[in-house]
Amino acid sequence: SDGSKIQMATLGGGCFWCIEGTLRLLKGVQEVISGYSGGTTENPTYDEVCSKKTGHIEVVQITFDSTVISYKQLLEVFFSMHNPTTLNRQGNDAGEQYASVIFYHSDDQKQVADELIAELDREKIWSDPVVTKVLPLTKFWQAEISHQNYYENNSWQPYCQVVIEPKITKMREKWKYLLKENA
Repeated sequence: SDGSKIQMATLGGGCFWCIEGTLRLLKGVQEVISGYSGGTTENPTYDEVCSKKTGHIEVVQITFDSTVISYKQLLEVFFSMHNPTTLNRQGNDAGEQYASVIFYHSDDQKQVADELIAELDREKIWSDPVVTKVLPLTKFWQAEISHQNYYENNSWQPYCQVVIEPKITKMREKWKYLLKENA
């Protein structure tokens, strides 16, 4: 590893609004950007990604201070905030753009991800095996501005109240010790 304290992680686990809304509450997380990775289309739009023609997955790219929160801790929270045993579905959201995926930025990250998945499977946290893909990050495309800070800007919307709000509540209970002071 390059020894840098500031690292990046790129994760997909269903609708990017949910992952972004929860992970931004973690201490050590400096920035969370919603976007698209893993596909072939250059500069994909949200509509193109949702049409399932681009091969892209909705992901968030997280900039974090690894002296405050480790990559493994970040992944543990990520795994607990979505269902990693359903390949292309989270709740009612179905399609390849909702794949459970970790795009690693380094060999270290790949090793941590692979080991954690093996550990989760051994512990049988879920009755089905973890199907989260672990892939090298090739390109990250930032999503349109309307998709950034989505929960914060749209918390009144039904989707946010029905789908994201319970995840944030669960996050506050389960990961209290990892949350920012004002979260």
